[in-house]
Amino acid sequence: MKTKRRLKDGKAEMIPSDSPQDKEEENEAPVKTKKSKPDEVDKEEVVYHPVKLSRSDLYRPPTAEELNQLKEAESLFHCSLLKMQMEELLKEVTLSEHRTQQIDSFIQTVTTLLQTVPHSPEVEVNDLSWLSGQIKVPFLLVPKTQKGKFHMAPPASVDVIGSYPLGTCIKPRIMLDLAVTIPAEILHPKDFLNQRYPRKRALYLAGLAQYLTTSSDIGTMSFSCLHGNRLRPILLLSPPGSSTFTVRVHACLPPGFFKPSRFHPQRNNVRTEWFTGLQDPQTETSESPTPHYNSSLLGDLLLRPHLQFLSAVCSQCPAFPEGAALLKVWLRQRELDQGTGCFNGFLASMLLAYLLTTHRISNTMTAYQLLRNSLNFLASTDLTVNGISLAKDPDSTAPALPDFHNAFQVVFVDPSGHLNMCADMTACTYKQLQHEASLSMRFWDDPTVDGFHGLLMTPKPMIRTSDHVFQLCELVKLQSSCKKLNLLGELMDHSGDYVHTALPFLLSLLQQGLDQRISLLTHSLSPDPQWSLESEPPKYKAQPPLSFGLMLRPELVASVLERGPPADSPKAAEFRQLWGDRSELRRFQDGAITEAVLWDGETACQKRLIPRQIITHLLQLHADIPGSSVRYVGTMVDDVIKMGSEASSTGEEESFLVVQSYDDLSRKLWKLQGLPLSITSVQGAHPALRYTQVFPPVPLKLDYSFFDREEASRSLVPKEDKPCPVYVDPITVICHMEGSGKWPHDRHAIRHIRAAFHIRLGELLKKHHNYTCKPSPSHLDVCKDGLVFRIRVAYHREPQVLRESVNDEGLLVVKDNEEAQMLEMATIHKPLLTSTLHGLQQQHTCFGAVCRLAKRWLGAQLLSDDITEDAADLLVASLFLQPAPFTPPGSPQVGFLRFLHLLSSFDWRNNPLVVDLNKQLTAADHTEIRNDFMASRESLPVMFIATPKDKKLSMWTKRAPTVQMLQRVVMMAAESLKVLEHQLMDGGQIQDARVVMRPPLEAYDVLIYLNPKQVPLLRQAVDPPSVTFSRGVMAGKALQHGGALPVIDYNPVALYLSELRDAFGDLALFFSDPYGGTVIAVVWKPKAFVPAPFKTSQVSARSVEVSGDQANTIPNVEAILEDFRVLGKGLVKSLEARTERWSF
Repeated sequence: MKTKRRLKDGKAEMIPSDSPQDKEEENEAPVKTKKSKPDEVDKEEVVYHPVKLSRSDLYRPPTAEELNQLKEAESLFHCSLLKMQMEELLKEVTLSEHRTQQIDSFIQTVTTLLQTVPHSPEVEVNDLSWLSGQIKVPFLLVPKTQKGKFHMAPPASVDVIGSYPLGTCIKPRIMLDLAVTIPAEILHPKDFLNQRYPRKRALYLAGLAQYLTTSSDIGTMSFSCLHGNRLRPILLLSPPGSSTFTVRVHACLPPGFFKPSRFHPQRNNVRTEWFTGLQDPQTETSESPTPHYNSSLLGDLLLRPHLQFLSAVCSQCPAFPEGAALLKVWLRQRELDQGTGCFNGFLASMLLAYLLTTHRISNTMTAYQLLRNSLNFLASTDLTVNGISLAKDPDSTAPALPDFHNAFQVVFVDPSGHLNMCADMTACTYKQLQHEASLSMRFWDDPTVDGFHGLLMTPKPMIRTSDHVFQLCELVKLQSSCKKLNLLGELMDHSGDYVHTALPFLLSLLQQGLDQRISLLTHSLSPDPQWSLESEPPKYKAQPPLSFGLMLRPELVASVLERGPPADSPKAAEFRQLWGDRSELRRFQDGAITEAVLWDGETACQKRLIPRQIITHLLQLHADIPGSSVRYVGTMVDDVIKMGSEASSTGEEESFLVVQSYDDLSRKLWKLQGLPLSITSVQGAHPALRYTQVFPPVPLKLDYSFFDREEASRSLVPKEDKPCPVYVDPITVICHMEGSGKWPHDRHAIRHIRAAFHIRLGELLKKHHNYTCKPSPSHLDVCKDGLVFRIRVAYHREPQVLRESVNDEGLLVVKDNEEAQMLEMATIHKPLLTSTLHGLQQQHTCFGAVCRLAKRWLGAQLLSDDITEDAADLLVASLFLQPAPFTPPGSPQVGFLRFLHLLSSFDWRNNPLVVDLNKQLTAADHTEIRNDFMASRESLPVMFIATPKDKKLSMWTKRAPTVQMLQRVVMMAAESLKVLEHQLMDGGQIQDARVVMRPPLEAYDVLIYLNPKQVPLLRQAVDPPSVTFSRGVMAGKALQHGGALPVIDYNPVALYLSELRDAFGDLALFFSDPYGGTVIAVVWKPKAFVPAPFKTSQVSARSVEVSGDQANTIPNVEAILEDFRVLGKGLVKSLEARTERWSF
């Protein structure tokens, strides 16, 4: 820590540097710590010096306090780093002294103003003439008529309540609460009935707002509701010229004005006759209870007692404010602390108070321990079944816990024993809270996980957390739902809020219908409405769509059959009632006759949408919500990897056929007789064999009239006047032969032996299985089931032979080289990675689809040469193997969103990405990888991916990306994530989800447009053209064996790109979309355009400039562009030079 030395009385005094103006708050969640501003007030000369300690001070034994801190860091935290991170976060979210002074000054100003509110004449409650026309009452006056008198008067008292006096108020959303007590003479003892008090409360706030508008000491003003509860409007004030904090003005009841027993959960305080305007003699004797209405009024009565209770508890536990702050940050990152029915900061403080008063935590615990114990309690305690109470000695009129459970879904009773503080919370919200706490505890104890970032720094929006999301768009439809479900009593209880009246019933219905298919059902918390003083309060239908999140069980979600009880079972009637006409009797193979529901779905893509069928059917049947009002966003992004003319498959079935054919070929290779050496292993080394090929190969039936025949081998060759033929992707298979002394030790001889093996294998496969084969020195192409397999024979010692050479002195020298590494990668590492990721696909069925979406995005953004296929697959694998703070992705879309988040947010500079394939790495291995990484950081790849077989080198990212390209990848991923999440959650968007797949081309210097006719993969483009070309393929089933060999691995675009890079790679970078892209983008390298001295050996594509005695060469751009055209004759359609950036 820096210190300031002040010269005073000739002595040098060492004091820590402090500044009255500390950090300024940002309106964002804490991400990085910021340096405090220099002291602007103190004008003394300040000289900075390092602290000089004597030898005795340096080596003195630690104090008792230091020993305690070291012991705490060792026993409580995985490392001292976590302890420091927590401390820095607390400094970041705690209010600075400067901000506190601003707040105190503004609160004093507001308090003074409120105490001078003038009196007004008494009028009828319905008479609003005393209000100026500009100020509207912040209350939905339905029904309009109401009894009672009202007048304005100064408040009986103005008190600061809430988190600020407790010291638990945190940034960035700084909310301060002022309780303004309504004078008793304005109220009537019967005002608890029929919304009389809530309306007077709203009128009083309107009167305060009217008075405060005359003051220049107040900045912006608006109305809102406390946690979305329309019965509890509040007035929001902010100081002039600043919006870093907001004061919420609560109008509340005088202490003890109503008896708490009046608000028992079983009592009714809203009469049906008043609410409906209809007289019904029967309702007078059978009024339904109004527990939510009662709790809203009771909350206003207990604001001060709650503050007194928390103050008493807080004073006994020094770490209470910091513990509450950490718990609030944890809730905020999970979007659980805002909106209707949230687990807000007040509940977080009350939870800590409960744990302290019941001695589950002690007063001496640190903030870290308070957070940990709170989460452990939440994870292990189900308040929907066993509620808890802070009341030690409740009076005889207080309800019992069973009374609360009968009225509310979640029960947490306050110290008075009368109020359920979780009255508005749904069971689903609490289950989500429980799930998040349980998940946090699970990875907190894992030393291989960065617990701090997972717990407190990673935001978890619904679209990135839930596997599937759907929205109810037209909320006005919930009015008819309330009518169909016969919810009049509940509607009165919620004061006409039909959205939150119907919500618990809809959640129960969906939970019942989805049942075992989901592990968790969540819903968005309606944000607190905010409106100007001059506006009417927004209607209930004006709030954003209700969003619901599904956490899927992958093994059960795709089942097309919903099997019910036997036909003669008493539960059969319930099953039929739930499913309506979709339920039918079916006989099964075991002879049982049961009720059953059959859903539509043949492909994996269609089966993923079975939850949508269930949801739309149930909502239409039971709640009168049409399917057009349900916006299902679970699979919107999947469209970009759909295959076939009907586009009903996202490639899973095609990948399965490839693997099935490969397994059959592998078995046949193992059984071959007649080879000089036996086969020791057959391994796939192609993305399609691990289900991650973006567009897996499909069996092809060739149209022979489209091709010419090669005279020697009778193979098919494309005709010049025809479009480029279909691209046939060879599926690489590595075939290892046994070791033997017969293998030569010369690299050229080994290649000849391998070529002989390829010929022999082809002969045997033709003889025994009639497969069309074409051997070559490097491989053997085999046509089977309409697919082409490329078999490469491998000898395990060949990489070692390539490393050996004899020097001039005749000594054997072993030296690593590029050729040996490439061979080792192709024959050892890739097959191993393929088999490992194939196993991961068996555990997580959507792994392959996530990989394919990720690679489709990389290709579309012209980045697939920088993040290779193998590297992309490993990045996605990390999302499934180390998902913290999430669960493994359960759908392709959520996996893709997390892939973009990983790319954009991971600290590639300072951390290795450890992908623990097969769970082989221990905590010690993780530490070793990190230490080696830090020690050798400068010499390692910029994107470092470690695996159990590759801890130190990151072989998959060794050649790419460069620093500049990684920066572009990170930037593109961040922007794509932002756009796509907004696109998915905002139903009003005009563009489709493919918008993130369309690359921005403004940054490129030259664009080479290709002739679509010669682009063989044109149908795989993000936006495929409506015009299609015949590519020499017929409809129908492919031949299983025999037939002529097609043109294999012929892609003019890839070949042209390779030629461009070979010829001009020193001058420019070339980018393209390998999946049907019709543009090649070019960026000039600035260094290539620096004038170089003339040399006869370096005049290719350069022009000479003579200035004085010196001749320099610079690239001749016009000639280079002409070369682009010449090289791509027939393929290049046009060329656009977009900039003059070669004149650097």
